[in-house]
Amino acid sequence: MSLPKKSPTKKSPQKDAPPKKLGHLAVVTGASSGLGAEFARRWAERGYDVALVARRKDRLEALAAELEESSGVHAFVVPDDLSDPEAPYRIVAAAEALGIPIRVLVNCAGFGTAGPFVHEDSRRIADEIIVNTLAPTILSRLLLPALLSAPGGVLLNVSSTASHQPLPGIAVYAATKSYLTSLTESLWQEQRGTGLTVLALCPGPTATGFFEAAGSDAFAVGSVATIDTVVRSAFASLDRPDSGPTLTVGFRNRVTGSLASLAPQRISLAVAARLTSGARG
Repeated sequence: MSLPKKSPTKKSPQKDAPPKKLGHLAVVTGASSGLGAEFARRWAERGYDVALVARRKDRLEALAAELEESSGVHAFVVPDDLSDPEAPYRIVAAAEALGIPIRVLVNCAGFGTAGPFVHEDSRRIADEIIVNTLAPTILSRLLLPALLSAPGGVLLNVSSTASHQPLPGIAVYAATKSYLTSLTESLWQEQRGTGLTVLALCPGPTATGFFEAAGSDAFAVGSVATIDTVVRSAFASLDRPDSGPTLTVGFRNRVTGSLASLAPQRISLAVAARLTSGARG
């Protein structure tokens, strides 16, 4: 974990810059690339110190240096693997040890597998379930008291439009995202009136490295949004005092989700199967 640099003990010929003050902390998982990295940038732009969580330490260190240079905040590197069920406990311990009030949690880490369920690797399925469901659940539970300690806290869970219905061919991914959306919506209701903003963000296909990591384009159903569009939409919702529990990004995605919920189950499943047919070979 990188820590703030101490001020030099000897005076330099030029006037020393005042040391940066520790403020509020945003914990962002999946911060090494894609949406997670962009969320970290936006919170840093708003003056938040950031704790960057992901597996790839080198990428986290590069992002931390970028944020400290561009936004003048403290950026801390917390490398860990969220497929380990004990990782959330280590991450929270590291974040709390910084001594900075934790005001924001962005659960952005996640990945998907594609293909006929019977052919998928069982260990990779287990990792997918842990990363997409267990990790954000435990992180949310452990950090909720800190987020509730003062008005203005934020719990943002990055879900997916895949959560809107079952999707043959990416069955496990869709199921994990359905869980995350449902959990977040319940927490939104539980925390109403507390001053905590809770949001399930449901983007459709987004121009990140997600498809390459999944090894399939079965997730790319419909038009692909930019990272900037998704993140801007999220902050627009977070900044509204009357925002609901779920934000589906993109008009077409909202319409598709509504139609899927209204159509008879046999029809919606048949349509979904056609859309993800590439994942089943």
